[in-house]
Order: sequence, then structure tokens, then C-alpha cells
Amino acid sequence: MTGSDSREIEYAASAAADIVDVVQSLATSNSNIVVAVLCGESFVEYEHYPPGDVLDPTTGGQFYFHAHPATREGYNDFGHFHLFLRPPALPDAIDEEVSEFTDAICHLIGISVDQRGFPVGLFTTNRWVTDESWYPAAETIDMLSRFSVTVPIPSEAVSRWISAMPILFRSDIEALIHQRDVAIVQWRSRYPDADVFEDRRLEVTSWKRIDLETRLAEIRSALGLD
Repeated sequence: MTGSDSREIEYAASAAADIVDVVQSLATSNSNIVVAVLCGESFVEYEHYPPGDVLDPTTGGQFYFHAHPATREGYNDFGHFHLFLRPPALPDAIDEEVSEFTDAICHLIGISVDQRGFPVGLFTTNRWVTDESWYPAAETIDMLSRFSVTVPIPSEAVSRWISAMPILFRSDIEALIHQRDVAIVQWRSRYPDADVFEDRRLEVTSWKRIDLETRLAEIRSALGLD
């Protein structure tokens, strides 16, 4: 194992510990990450929770939770979090094809959860879905390590959970971001007359099911704790 591998495992183990602690702490009050982010609000499709989203002005990390009907066969969830990065954490370079989008924001990943608040999937989206600026895969992946939310809105527990997830599932997210760009290239080749970034026929560009218990077991094995 290289020093880099060792550090990555340590980061993932720390993230795993945060997630487990949040899940267990919420469970003691018969709560979970979904209940915590709704803050007693009625759950309405397409509405953002918390209202107005959460933006950390120091780190540039932003997220919200919402739900809508399934838009891809075989892909469904109770709801999902969208994670973004805004200035001051964004690099200066933006893909030339979408440089007209001046309100810089990068969509990093979507995290699907079930009704218990357990993460069950990861996905990426086309540009129009979140009205993001478009950064190529390499730059988007580089931004993953900059994502964090330190403001306790709607609670410290939610901020810890949302900040830890991209660390724990880093390798999966990197692969999905690469697949996103491949999907864009393939769609452009298939429909050369369409503006691929605005084509409503292409919404989810990549997705993968995940299992928290499996990932935690992988971390324990990597640490030699099995």
C-alpha cells in the first residue's frame, strides 16, 4: 500500500465514522437524515429542503434535498440530495461551450436515499437539470475534495453527513463523472443537431446503486479490522 492509498483509506475511514455517528445519533431520537433535513416541513415533490437550499459562504459548498417522479427506467428513490460547489472554491476555467453561464456553479453528484435515510444510489445529470456551469470530468473530480459544508443548517448532523458522503464514495463518484462526459459525447454524436446540454431527453447521465453497509465493510477490511 502506498502512502497515497493509506491516506485515502484514512480519509474514508474518518468519513465512515462521521456517517455512522450521525446515523446512530439521529436514530436515538427516532430520526434519520431525511427527517432531519425536512425539519418538520410537509414533503412536497420538487420543493427544495431546507427552503432556499444550504450554502456555506466560506467553503462554497451547497446542497438541497428534494424528490420527483422517476425519470429513468430502473432508477427510483424516495428523494435525493444535490451537491454543488460555488465560488470561492471553483476554478476559473469553465468549458467554452457553456461559458455564457456566468453564475458559476458546479453540480458534483446526486445522492439518492430511501425512506429510512439510507443512501441507495449516486447519479450525475445533464447541465440543464440544475442550471449549472459545465466543468469537464477532470476539473469536476478535482473539485470533490473541496466540497464541505460547515454551517449547522438545518443541523450539524446533516452537514457532517453531507460532507462525508463524497469522501466515503469518492471512487464511485469519480467513475460516474467520467461516465457523464462519455454520455454527453455519445448523445451529441447521436443527435448532432440538438444542443446536448439543453436537450430535455437527456436528464440522468450516469447512475449507480450503492450500499452503505457494504462500503463500511470494505473500509473495515482495508484497515485490517475484520
